Amino acid sequence: MTDTATLWTVIICLGVGSFLLRFTFLGFVGDRPLPAWLLRHLRYTAVAILPALVAPLVVYSGEGGSTDITRVGAAIATLAVGMWTRNVFAAIGAGAATLFLLIYVL
Repeated sequence: MTDTATLWTVIICLGVGSFLLRFTFLGFVGDRPLPAWLLRHLRYTAVAILPALVAPLVVYSGEGGSTDITRVGAAIATLAVGMWTRNVFAAIGAGAATLFLLIYVL
């Protein structure tokens, strides 16, 4: 366990860093219109970040960082249903159902 001073130093530094990151967009650019090329690129932020958050949980989810076939199967089912229906909720539901089914079967 770390000591209290180190813990609070890390918490305060992370809070200041988070504030400064947000302030750069809200404080400096908040009331100005953004260029069209930047707005076009910002549309793809969620599409790029969500797979980056999910992929490590799918690939290295088992014991010791090994690949778990149940999560890979659920990810494939989610991707297939999402591409087929173009519906986020249907994709999430299919992925969850596949995950629970594979965990139960395997």
